[in-house]
Amino acid sequence: MTDEPTNPGDQAVRGTPGTGENICPTCNGSGTIDDRKCPTCGGTGKVIEGIGGG
Repeated sequence: MTDEPTNPGDQAVRGTPGTGENICPTCNGSGTIDDRKCPTCGGTGKVIEGIGGG
């Protein structure tokens, strides 16, 4: 695991088993909304989500 901060749209810390990167649903991966940093992904364009379902 890492000390990397999470963003509001992240479901877990990067590197958590059973998770992976996905495109941010709010900004569609651009990292910005109306020329401002996306509040969901923190400007990365990606969110960490659980995979596999269950």
